[in-house]
Amino acid sequence: MAKFYKKLTPELREFIARQHLFFTATAAGEGRINLSPKGMDAFRCLDDDSVAYLDVTGSGNETAAHLRADGRITIMFCSFETQPLILRLYGRGRVVRTHDHAWEHSAPHFPALAGARQIMVVNIESLQTSCGYGVPRYDYTGERETLLSWAENKGPQGIKQYWREKNLISIDGLPTHLQD
Repeated sequence: MAKFYKKLTPELREFIARQHLFFTATAAGEGRINLSPKGMDAFRCLDDDSVAYLDVTGSGNETAAHLRADGRITIMFCSFETQPLILRLYGRGRVVRTHDHAWEHSAPHFPALAGARQIMVVNIESLQTSCGYGVPRYDYTGERETLLSWAENKGPQGIKQYWREKNLISIDGLPTHLQD
C-alpha cells in the first residue's frame, strides 16, 4: 500500500494544497521528539524538491532548535475530508528568521500573519504515501483566530519580549538561535 517518491508530483502538490492541517516532527540526537500540528494556510510547495512553512510564535520553539542541532524533519499530511491518503515528506530543514537576508525572498510566499517568527524550509529527500483508511473523517469549519489575536494584542515589541522569555531555548536546553 505504501509508495515512495523522490520528488513531489503535480497530484501530490494538489493534495497538499487541499489540506488545512499538517504535522511536523523533529528530534535532536538526545532529548524529546517534537510533534506539532500546524495550519493557518502557512504551507507552500516551492518546487518539486522543496517546501516551506511560515512558523508563527507559539509556546515553544522546538523545531528551530532541532533543525539547528540535527536538521532532520518529517512533515505529514492526512486527508480527513475526501480521499483517504497519508503523505509524509522526509527531509532536511533550515530556518529563515525575520532578520535573515533570505527572509525578503521567502516571506512573499506566505500571508502576512501577526507573530510570524521564522520560515522552515525543507529540502525533500523522499516522500511516502500510504492508504489512510484508518484516519477518521472530519469536516473543516475554519481557522481558530486565538493565536493571531494574541499576537496582534502583544504587538511587535511584545512578541520580541515573548521570544526572549519563551522561545530562545528548547525544552531540552538547546538554543533556538531565534534572535542571533
